[in-house]
Order: sequence, then structure tokens, then C-alpha cells
Amino acid sequence: MNYQPILEAILFVSGEPVSIEKLAEACGVTKREIMPDLERLERRYSDADCGLSLLKLGHSYQLATRKEYAPYVKTAIEIRRMSPLSPAAMEALAIIAYNQPVSRAFVEQVRGIDSSSVVNTLVERGLAEEAGRLDLPGKPIAYRTTENFLRCFGLKNLSQLPPLPGEKEQLSFDEETP
Repeated sequence: MNYQPILEAILFVSGEPVSIEKLAEACGVTKREIMPDLERLERRYSDADCGLSLLKLGHSYQLATRKEYAPYVKTAIEIRRMSPLSPAAMEALAIIAYNQPVSRAFVEQVRGIDSSSVVNTLVERGLAEEAGRLDLPGKPIAYRTTENFLRCFGLKNLSQLPPLPGEKEQLSFDEETP
């Protein structure tokens, strides 16, 4: 059997070095049986005109981008970091900022929609961070804003956040319209 596609898929999703033992175990074969496929995969990436390479790190392998494409990858990552926050991300960030520390479930409850990817984006961009665990069932991760959040929004501290609208400034759906 050709294990190259399986090995490639495992290495792609892993994002870090995977030992030969783990690769062999995942394929249900011995290390000796998997070595020829790893060697062919290594040759394929070294001979091919592609942006990836297969790194051999001791007794582990890792799929990586080729060094000559590093400036392009870096630019793409920087562009993504510099892109403006989506309305969903701004909404989640406001919930975290005004209620911190909060769990992801709290953000989801307020927004009424799954917010895991939005919270992850805020953490990736350094606007929110883990703040330990809450003393609630399941000990959920608590999130809070970061110093980077304060810097990005021109605040010295959280007390400078604009006040939330009071009852009089909020829309009321109970009032009858004329």
C-alpha cells in the first residue's frame, strides 16, 4: 500500500514534528514498512517545484514551507494581522472588555451564536488572552483583554472605556408606536 498521501495528510494537519513511531502507528504498520514512503515523500518535495518541503528532524518529520518563500508567507501573515476586525470580532471583544474575565460560553450566550473562532481570532491577534479558569462547573477558560487591546484603542486602562448606554438611551420595544 502507498502510505504517502496518509503521511502527507498527518504531517499537514500536525503543524509540528511527528515521530516515525507515531506515523507508523497511525498507518497501522511498522517503522520499517513506512520508511520507504517517507523517503519517497521527501524526494517528491525536494524534486518538485512546490512551496513545501519535508524536514527530517532526528527521528521525526515535519511538513514546512520552503525557506525561499518565507518573505511571501510573512507578508501574507502580516496582511491578515493588519486586516480590520469583523463586526462579530468587535462585538465579542466588547463583551470581553466590559465583562472580563469571561468564558467563551458567556460570549456565546450574549451574542446568541457560536463564538469559538471569533474568540480564537482575538487571542491570535493579541487583543484577548486566557486569564486562568473560572470557578464554575467544568472550570472554563476565562478571557480578558490585553495591553495590546489598550494600545490599539488608545486607552490607558479599562476605566477609559466609553460608558454603556443607560436605560434612557436604549431602544424600547415595549412602547407603542403612534
